[in-house]
Formats: sequence, C-alpha cells, structure tokens
Amino acid sequence: MRGYKLHPYEQIKWEGESFSPKDLEPFMWIDSCGVSREVLRQVEAHFGIHFPSKQEQAEIEASSRYHEENGQVRIILRLIEVRPVEEELILLEQDLSIIWTPERLFTHRSSDSRVFQDLVRRLKSNPELGDSTMRLLLSLLGQVVDTDADNIELISQHIHRLSMAIRQAEFSEREKIILAVQTLQEYLIRIREGLFDIQRVLSLLIRSDRLTDSPRESVRVLLKDVSSLIDHTSFSFQRLESIQNTILSLINLEQNRIIKIFTVITVAFMPPTLIASIYGMNFRFMPELEWQWGYLFAWLLIVGSSVLTLWYFRWKRWL
Repeated sequence: MRGYKLHPYEQIKWEGESFSPKDLEPFMWIDSCGVSREVLRQVEAHFGIHFPSKQEQAEIEASSRYHEENGQVRIILRLIEVRPVEEELILLEQDLSIIWTPERLFTHRSSDSRVFQDLVRRLKSNPELGDSTMRLLLSLLGQVVDTDADNIELISQHIHRLSMAIRQAEFSEREKIILAVQTLQEYLIRIREGLFDIQRVLSLLIRSDRLTDSPRESVRVLLKDVSSLIDHTSFSFQRLESIQNTILSLINLEQNRIIKIFTVITVAFMPPTLIASIYGMNFRFMPELEWQWGYLFAWLLIVGSSVLTLWYFRWKRWL
C-alpha cells in the first residue's frame, strides 16, 4: 500500500502491521499493489469506497468498465505490458481498478507495472500533472495509452525482424516463424481489446458532468490517440498475415519442388520398368533370349530410355 502527495512530491509505503487506514488520509493518491483482501476491506470501510471483485473485473460491458455513483467514478482497465526476453516477447496482463473522488484517487492491481513506474517518474519531474485528482486520473489514463503505444512499437520491431528472417530461414525453421506469428497475433488481439476498453471508458468520461473544459479537451486528445493505436494494431495484424501467407507460400513451393522431383524420378523409371517387365515374361518364343548380346541390348534400352526421358523433361524446362 502506497500513498502519494503531489505538492511537494512525497511517497510513503506501508507494509505488514505498520499499516492503518487513517495514515492514508493526508494523501491524494492511494495505490494498493498485491495487498490482501483484508487490507482492502479496511480501506473500503474507512473511505466509503468499493473495489470491484474479480467477477466484476471479468465482465466486458461498458457499464462494468465505467460507473458513476455517489460522487465517485469507478473504472476497470486492463494493464498490458510486452517485454523482450532474449529473442522473444512475452505479454504480462492484469486488471487495474480505479476509483476517483474529488478528494482522492484510489488504484488497485495485483502486481507492479511499468505504467505506474513511468507515471511516478513523470510526476516527480512535473508535479503539475497531479495538481488535482482529475488531472491525476487523466495522467494515469494517458500513461496506460502511452504504454500500449510502446507495446505496439515493440511488436512492430519484432514483426520487422520476422519479415527479414524469412529470407534466410531454412525449411525446418519456418514452423517456428509461423508459431511466432501466431503468438504476436494473439498479443495484438489482447492489446486491441485493452484499447477498446480504454476507448469506451474515455467516451463515457468525456460526457461526464464532472469534467471541465480543459480536462475534456485532454480526453478528446486521448481518444484520438487511442483511435490511431487501434488503426496501427490493424496494420500490424495485416503485416503478420502477410508474413504468414508468405511462409505458407514458400512451404507450398518447397513441397511442390519435392513432389516434382519424386514425379520426375517415377516417370524416368517407367520406361526401364516396362522394358524389364517385357524381358521378364516367361514365353517360349522370345528371340532375344538366345541372342549373345541380348543382356547388353536390354541394358542399353533401359539406360537410354531413362536418359531420353530426362532429356525431354529438361528440354521442356520441367527440371
């Protein structure tokens, strides 16, 4: 549990038995990260608020993601963070509960996030971003959007590396690229769903009577940013589909080449097989059986028919 004062900037962290809800009263921003349900109940009872349950966080209706009641605004967002690990990307996801009141901003999440680390650094360098609880809320929403933009940029860089890797990839490595493409597609879907959640929240927030003209303009700017990021995810998804189609085309070409080789071998051995079958017949009257050069003649026919067939394929440019 952390409490933040913005003027002057001050941060206090409580752990274990040292915590008391009364200690949070002087702070404008109260942030709980991975605390027990018992501690949350104490905070809820002391300040008259209610953090969403896990069932409420799982609901996708707009009314569940944004709700105004008794002078409070309750928001549920999805925090998504893409991290590079060696040559791959991993996606970390958690729900963020936000409760805004004119006096304080409450946030709750299960684990630490880059969103809050970057927001705290911004507030340290520019405390005016948190001179009111509404501006602090908009700063938090803006940081979530900025983090999603960073996530999309990381995925775009990885897509570019995959696109370049196709040219040098061996046949056996293309399966790994296809699996990597599928993983990035799933990441983009999750980010896109999170952006839609933010878009719905901002669309409802901009119609709220609690906003003055200046914050409302900030929300409009955020909405435009979210719309552009959604378009960017669509573009990235199309790039991944293009890479996937390219790999599948290369695999089909490779398979066709292999099938063509086997077809040529099969056709090239058909005339020798026919000749060997003819001279393998058990008829009494076969003049070549008594011929001194019959064995050599049969071999010349077998080899000559194969060479002639291969030459014909080459002449037709089928090889």
